[in-house]
Amino acid sequence: QVQLVESGGGLVQPGGSLRLSCAASGTIFSINAMGWYRQAPGKERELVAVITSSGSTNYADSVKGRFTISRDNAKNTVYLQMNSLKPEDTAVYVCHVMLKKWRFSLSEAYWGKGTLVTVSS
Repeated sequence: QVQLVESGGGLVQPGGSLRLSCAASGTIFSINAMGWYRQAPGKERELVAVITSSGSTNYADSVKGRFTISRDNAKNTVYLQMNSLKPEDTAVYVCHVMLKKWRFSLSEAYWGKGTLVTVSS
């Protein structure tokens, strides 16, 4: 089995910062892409940022220049550093990982349970 454990959410004032973490554990041969999605109340889930195994990154236009995604391959962990937070960043942030459980298996998608980020004064 594979587990994704997220941490780092909470309440922050506009302009503040938070750092999210997502650690993958269990039967893992290799991890391909790791990323973060978010879902605000009444809105569809959207991609926030993704990082490939080679370190290439991609961001939603709404967070470019404010959020930074990174990963620690030795710890199977992905991070999302969020700066200059705005009220519209308020959402449940969910970790997403594409990984192979064994050498010859196909890549599968796994989702975390989500962590709430609230930006409010």
